[in-house]
Amino acid sequence: MGDAGHGRGQASCLPAGAQQSATVANPVSGASPDLLPRFLLEPEDVYIVKNKPVSLACRATPATQIYFKCNGEWVHQGDHVTQHSTDRSTGLPVMEVRIDISRQQVEKIFGLEEYWCQCVAWSSSGTTKSQKAFVRIAYLRKNFEQEPTAREVSIEQGIVLPCRPPEGIPPAEVEWLRNEELVDPALDANVYVTPEHSLVVRQARLADTANYTCVAKNIVARRRSASAAITVYVNGGWSTWTQWSACSTSCGRGWQKRSRTCTNPAPLNGGAFCEGQNVQKSACTTLCPVDGAWSEWSKWSVCSAECTHWRSRECSEPAPRNGGHECHGPELDTRNCTSELCSHTASGAEDVALYVGLIAVAVCLVLLLLVGVLVYCRKKEGLDADVADSSILTAGFQPVSIKPSKADNLLTIQPDLSSTTMTYQGSLCPRQDGPAKLQLPNGHLLSPLGAGRHTLHHSSPAAEGADFVARLSTQSYFRSLPRGTTNMAYGTFNFLGGRLMIPNTGISLLIPPDAIPRGKIYEVYLTLHKQEEVRLPLTGCQTLLSPIVSCGPPGVLLTRPAILAMGHCVEASAENWSIRLKKQSCEGTWEDVLQLGVEPCSELYYCQLEAQACYIFTEQLGRFALVGESLSMAASKRLKLVLFAPAACPSLEYNIRVYCLSDTQDVLKEVIQLEKQMGGQLIGAPRVLHFKDSYHNLRLSIHDMPSSLWKSKLLASYQEIPFYHIWSGLQPYLHCTFTLERLSPSTCELACKIWIWQVEGDGQSFTINFNIAKDTRFSDWLVPDGEVGSPALVGPSAFKIPFLIRQKIISSLDTPCARGADWRTLAQKLNLDSHLGFFASKPSPTAMILNLWEARHFPNGNLSQLAAAVAEVGKQDGGLFSVSEAEC
Repeated sequence: MGDAGHGRGQASCLPAGAQQSATVANPVSGASPDLLPRFLLEPEDVYIVKNKPVSLACRATPATQIYFKCNGEWVHQGDHVTQHSTDRSTGLPVMEVRIDISRQQVEKIFGLEEYWCQCVAWSSSGTTKSQKAFVRIAYLRKNFEQEPTAREVSIEQGIVLPCRPPEGIPPAEVEWLRNEELVDPALDANVYVTPEHSLVVRQARLADTANYTCVAKNIVARRRSASAAITVYVNGGWSTWTQWSACSTSCGRGWQKRSRTCTNPAPLNGGAFCEGQNVQKSACTTLCPVDGAWSEWSKWSVCSAECTHWRSRECSEPAPRNGGHECHGPELDTRNCTSELCSHTASGAEDVALYVGLIAVAVCLVLLLLVGVLVYCRKKEGLDADVADSSILTAGFQPVSIKPSKADNLLTIQPDLSSTTMTYQGSLCPRQDGPAKLQLPNGHLLSPLGAGRHTLHHSSPAAEGADFVARLSTQSYFRSLPRGTTNMAYGTFNFLGGRLMIPNTGISLLIPPDAIPRGKIYEVYLTLHKQEEVRLPLTGCQTLLSPIVSCGPPGVLLTRPAILAMGHCVEASAENWSIRLKKQSCEGTWEDVLQLGVEPCSELYYCQLEAQACYIFTEQLGRFALVGESLSMAASKRLKLVLFAPAACPSLEYNIRVYCLSDTQDVLKEVIQLEKQMGGQLIGAPRVLHFKDSYHNLRLSIHDMPSSLWKSKLLASYQEIPFYHIWSGLQPYLHCTFTLERLSPSTCELACKIWIWQVEGDGQSFTINFNIAKDTRFSDWLVPDGEVGSPALVGPSAFKIPFLIRQKIISSLDTPCARGADWRTLAQKLNLDSHLGFFASKPSPTAMILNLWEARHFPNGNLSQLAAAVAEVGKQDGGLFSVSEAEC
C-alpha cells in the first residue's frame, strides 16, 4: 500500500501528457503484479563539449512508464524517446528511455547549481528512482598555473621539475616529453611523476640533458608548457699522479717532477675545472761517482836482508764509491837500498866476521840505553814511578782557591782536592764495537799521579788559550779545532762537576756532580765550529738546524750524562720534520746516533727539543750537530733578518746589507763581530721570517725612497737568494746589498722600506728611517740574558741548587712511592713528564731531572719555583721532607 500510494503520488505529479499515459496504461500480460521496477541501465555523468548536445538513457524492468526529471522538474513527454522489449530470461517487459540535453539547457542554471537528471520508473507495485547523472560543460584553460624552469645540475644530483596544469573540466591529465619523446616511468626506473604532476629524476645522468615539456590534456583540448632546458654538468677530477720522472741531473742535486690530468672525469657542460696543481716538483740527489785516489806513500821500510826496502799506499783518499774508478798504478813500491853495493851471497870467514861485528854493535847500543834509563830514574827520585807525561792536558793553567763555605751555608762539605790528577794518554778516540757504555781497559787511558795533595786548575781567560789549542791540535782528531779562543771554553773538573759556556752563543756544557769518577780530574773543552772548518755532508732534503759543536776530549769516561745545550732554528712539528742528532766518529764520518721522537736504541744519548734550544744528554763527548729532513712543504725554518749600513758615508754611494741568518745566537754574534770590523751599524731590531720548504727562492726589494734625495743603483726590481743556499744551512749568514746613491752630499736622512718575502709566501717589511751619522750600539743586541760571566765554572759555583739540598732531594724522590710522592711527580710538576722513560733508565732519575733544570735555568733560574714544586711533591707524603724557599 505504501509503494502503491507512492506510485500514485508520483503519477499525480506527472506532466499532463505523462500523467495521461500513466493512468491509461495497463500491466503487460504475464507480468508479476508484486515487482517494483529495477533499473538495468542508469544515466551517467556526461560532459558537453563545445555545442554538441549529450544523451542520457535509462532502462528498467518491469516498468510501465519511465520519465526523466532534471533539476527537480519533469522533462516533457515529447522529449523522451522510448523503446519496449522483453527480457528473454524472465519474460518481463523492458522499457528504455533517452533524452537529449543541450548546452543552452545547462547554461540556464549555470552558476546556481549543477545540472542533474534522474529517471523515475513505474510498475503496478510502485515507483523506483535511478541515480543522479550530472551534466557539465567541459573546458581547459590555456595558461599553466606553474611551468618547469631551466636548470643546471651536477651529475648524480636529483632533479625535480614542477608542473601545475591549467584549470579544466574534467581535470587535465599530465604527461612529460623529453626532446619531444614521451617519458615513460614504466620503462625508466630513474624517473617518476608525483601526484602533483612533478617530474622527478632520481640521479641526473648525462643522457638526461634535454628539453623537458609538460603536456596537459582532457576531452576538450591539449596544452603544452614552455620547454625547460636541463643541463647536466660534470666537474673535473684529477687522475692519479704519474710516476716521478728521473732526476734532472745525473750527479748532484737536481729536480724531478710528476704530473696529473683533469680527466677523471674531464669537465663537461660547463663543469668546474680541477683545483690545484697539475705538476709537482721535488728535489732529488743523485750520488756522484767518486774516483779513487792514492794516499801518500808510507815511509820506506828498513833495509831487508835482500838489500831492498819498500813502501805502500792505499786507494783511500778518497776511496772509490758510487761507481767511481779504482786507482791506477801499483800500491807497493820496492827498490834497492844499498845502491847496488849489496852482495846477495856470503861465504867463508868474511861473512862470519861481518855478523860478529853487527852483533857487537847491537850489544853496545843496548848497554848505553840501559845506562841512560838508570840515570833518568835517579834524577826522578821521590816521584811515583807511575807518573805520566801530562803536559798535553795540564800545562798552562793557574790554580783556583776554593774557600770554605760559611757556617750557615747548607753546602757544608768541602771539595775533595786530594784526589789524584788524571792525565790523558794514548789515543783520544778509542774504537767501540757497539753502543754499550765505554769500558776501562787494563792500564786506563787516564793514569793517576802519585799520592799527595794537588791543586785543581782551570784555564785563564786568554793567556794560555793559544797554548791549549796548539797542544790539542797535535792530535789527529783535533786538527779541525779553531785556531783562536773566541769560540772556545775550557777548564779542569773533578767529581764536583761544573759548566763551560761560550759567551753570547747559547752554547754550554753542564758536567753534573759525580759525572767524573771520584779520584779523577779531567781537562775538558767546548768549541763552536764555523761551517767552513768542518765538512758536514747533507743528502736529499736534509738541512743543518744547529751549530756544529765539539766537546771533549772524546775518550773520557763519564758515569753520568753531561748536557750539551745549543740553539736551533727549526719550527718543530712531528708531522713535518724528521730530526736526527749526528755525531762525528773517530774516522771523521758522521753517524746518526738519535732520531728525535723515536724510542732511542742506545742509552748513551737523549735530546730534549724546545722552542729555541735543544739539550743533549750524552755519556760520550764528541762533535755534534742537529740535522733535519722535511717531510712536507709545511716544514719551515726560522731565519733572522738583520740590516746593516755603514756608520759613516764619505762618498755619495751608500750600501745597505740585508743578512738572512739561521736564527741561532752564535750566527748573530758572528755577523755582528764581522760588521764591527767593517764599520757597519745595526739598523733596527732583527726580525724573524719563517722560511718554508716550498722550493721557492727568497726575494728582496727596496721601495718608497724619496726620489729627490736618493736613487737605487739596482738594475732589477728585486734581488733573489736561491732556495737551497738558505735551506741547506751550510751558509749561515747570506746577505744581499742594496747600493744607493745620494743626489747631494748634504743628505744625511734615509727613509725607505725593504721587503723580504719567499715567492708565493708571506714576507716581512723593514721601514728604515735613520740618520747616517748616528751610530747604533752593538751591545744592545749582542749580549743575551744570562750569558755574562766566566766561560768556565768549577764546582758548586756552577750550579743553582746547593749540593746538600740536591742530595736530599735525590735520596728522597728516587725511591718509587705508591702515593706518587717520587721523581715522576716532580717531572710532571716541571713539565718534563714526556721523558719519564729516559729518566727511568738511569740509576738516579731525580738527578737527571735536576741536571736538566740546571741546564735550562742557569744562571737566572727561579729557585723558589723549584722549591715550591718539590714541596708540593712532599705534601703527598707527610713524612717525606720539606724544602722551603728559605733553604734554597
